[in-house]
Amino acid sequence: MLRPVHHALLFAIFLLMLVTGACAPAPEPCADKLGCVDLEPDEPLKLGVIQALTGKVSALGQEQIRGLELALARRGDKILGHKVQLLTEDSGCNPEGGANAALKVVADPKVLAIFGTTCSGAAASAAAVMSKAGLSMISGNNSAPFLTAIGGHRAPKWQAGYLRTAPNEESSGPAAARFAFEKLGIRTAATINDGDIYTRGLTDGFSQEFMKLGGKIVLEATVNKNDTNMEPVLTSVVNAKAELVFFPLFQPEGNHVLLQARKMPALGKTVLMSDGSLIEDSFLKDVKDAAVGMYFVGPTPPRKTPGLEKLVAEYVARYHISPPTDYYVTAYDAADILFAAIEKVAVKGKDGRLRIGRQALRDALYATSGKAGLSGQLTCNEFGDCAAQSFNVLRLADPAGGVEELKRNVVFTYAPGQ
Repeated sequence: MLRPVHHALLFAIFLLMLVTGACAPAPEPCADKLGCVDLEPDEPLKLGVIQALTGKVSALGQEQIRGLELALARRGDKILGHKVQLLTEDSGCNPEGGANAALKVVADPKVLAIFGTTCSGAAASAAAVMSKAGLSMISGNNSAPFLTAIGGHRAPKWQAGYLRTAPNEESSGPAAARFAFEKLGIRTAATINDGDIYTRGLTDGFSQEFMKLGGKIVLEATVNKNDTNMEPVLTSVVNAKAELVFFPLFQPEGNHVLLQARKMPALGKTVLMSDGSLIEDSFLKDVKDAAVGMYFVGPTPPRKTPGLEKLVAEYVARYHISPPTDYYVTAYDAADILFAAIEKVAVKGKDGRLRIGRQALRDALYATSGKAGLSGQLTCNEFGDCAAQSFNVLRLADPAGGVEELKRNVVFTYAPGQ
């Protein structure tokens, strides 16, 4: 007969065997300086998605999400065997919305990275939150120079861990200015921005280049987001005797400027020019013939290749419409770069767990080089810019032809360094 002490000892050994048998080996400590995300074998891989999902800009946000979805679909909606869970937040296309959305996303310690944003103003605030939390963030739509680099130097809103596949619009304003001065013979111009880093960056770039060429900026004006009455600023344009107005505004402010300008006889001969934020079917449907003769400066579209044609076919099959813009292509490339970086740095444990180091992921993103993206060759520099700069100036002749017709009517191309 066993003594009571022996019973207690055997019982303790039995409990120990149960515990050690039920638990997987403890993972080794994380050596990544920004920390690690550890996933169980059946745990989803979480990504934050911050886009403009409401308001007039929502069409652009939707295209970003569609590019992400197409990239995921090509991987069977899984990364390294793990289902991908998207934590989607609406930025509202403003700094406050970007910050709030980012705070919600980073509150989950299992979120690995962020896909976004749509608007550059939202990106600046979201990226500050993201970087402080040690995540990485990549966008297929942001293009404000203030986010990455200006003149080969770190820009004011640069944040570690932020990258983009949309081209830096540092050369967009100069492209518009060169066309206006050299091709149209314009010598006096006015600019209108809405105060955010995107529109202000473009008007600043236009003004600097235009004056460098010998032109004169007779008015630099700012309107507020959600303004509907543009008569005061347009009256100032008339009084300043500007031959051209450059207004790189989003909808609906850009719509109001154009439609109200067309009702003012004093602006009948004034050249109107905007940028890629209005190269959008919903804008053309809204303003119709009022946009005839208007100029737009935007990124040079991706070259048609068999790979791009295949993606277009996948887009049409999934969403049952033709792509209204090209921005889903840069979104696809951004997502593809992110997924490839995750696959490169993830470490699989013998127990089926997955570990991704946050700094390792950042390093892999910045190390992207010579990648044959569908929007063009992509090489990410130390500032987070992955795409080459090339911009077209377009002239609208037939609103009924939509964006596709507009993109074919190229009147000027500017590609510095190429």
